[in-house]
Amino acid sequence: MSVSLERLRALRRQAGDTTVREAPATVALQEGANPMQAGDGHASGDATAVTRTTSDAPARAELNSSSPRRRGPRDVSSERAQGTGRPPAPARRDQETLTAPGASEPASGPPRRLPPSQGIRRTGERSVLDWMAPPSMPAANDQARRGVQPTSIDALRRLIATRERKPVAGAAVVARATREPLDRHLPGTELSPGLHLIEAFVPQAIPPAALSLSFAKRADDVVEPRHLLFFDTETTGLAGGTGTRAFMVGAADWHDCPQRGPGLRIRQLMISTMAAEGAMLRAFADWLSPHTVLCSYNGRSYDAPLLKTRYRLARLHEPITALDHVDLLHPTRRRYRGTWENCKLATIERQLLRIVREDDLPGSEAPAAWLTYLRGGSARNLRRVAHHNHQDVVTLALLLQRLVQAEQDDREVLAFEEAP
Repeated sequence: MSVSLERLRALRRQAGDTTVREAPATVALQEGANPMQAGDGHASGDATAVTRTTSDAPARAELNSSSPRRRGPRDVSSERAQGTGRPPAPARRDQETLTAPGASEPASGPPRRLPPSQGIRRTGERSVLDWMAPPSMPAANDQARRGVQPTSIDALRRLIATRERKPVAGAAVVARATREPLDRHLPGTELSPGLHLIEAFVPQAIPPAALSLSFAKRADDVVEPRHLLFFDTETTGLAGGTGTRAFMVGAADWHDCPQRGPGLRIRQLMISTMAAEGAMLRAFADWLSPHTVLCSYNGRSYDAPLLKTRYRLARLHEPITALDHVDLLHPTRRRYRGTWENCKLATIERQLLRIVREDDLPGSEAPAAWLTYLRGGSARNLRRVAHHNHQDVVTLALLLQRLVQAEQDDREVLAFEEAP
């Protein structure tokens, strides 16, 4: 379908194009030419190029030379065809014609149609498509990012594969096979499913006489060394209550071993499953007798109430309330408060007893070590917890003797000062 030049100008004015100019008063046409073919170009729905005929260039040049009107694009084109006139100025963007790259512009005849798939380029001629908006250019940041963007389908696929790379099943099997086996070994003997007993013996002299409890403001009370049971617990937290349980109970007492002689016997109960808690509580109750005197460090406020709660929740007889209990925390504070930075057991054994722990796991990390083992992790830190608990009960026996000796020294000095 062909469209006349006047019709195209009317369409452009309706589209809001303000650069449309009026047609010249007289246009010389070839003799016998079709008025529909004498326009400024030929438009088609499938065509992508617009050209103009140049056979009437001499007539238009003669008409334009005698006409006082303003020179327009047709005049410039006529002068260019005749080789006269001023040099052509650089073409504006809105006066360019789209033609195929590498295609030569025909001198006359109807315009040649281009296949839709063939690329186009701009020339210096005006186009009937000038009323359309020019293609938008990429933003500056888009141009800066072009260097890092994939330039082909293969590059894009490689990029996606890198970001979504998953381990190969065979590689995972090989990695597990070459990796060292997980350390799940627990020390001691398994008394029942999930309950482990760890025993140790430290040779040392047993106090020959009864120990006075005057350092604990119990001047008239004495205790037999073999009746003392130093104990400490490792728990799943410090909050207490029904949600906190003891997964390890350590106890030490002076004992005469037939093979090793006198010394301090250390026994530790540790559970590796939740279901073994009842067995641990029953085993600890078997270590107690009516003559047992419990000795701890802050155990009267924390360890003993926690064990009482666990006995009640397990529907077991609670044997702790009926026993005597000596808490070494309060006598230690009364005597050494202000001497060192605090009165923690680790500080007391370092400053007073001159004991330095090596590779010791802090008590605050004990819950994480036990829970890690329950979830299938390594038992290394759990063994360190057992070593920490072992050292705690040994320190309690040494601290008790030091407090008894310090109280006795003070009484001797006081008696010497009061002597005449």
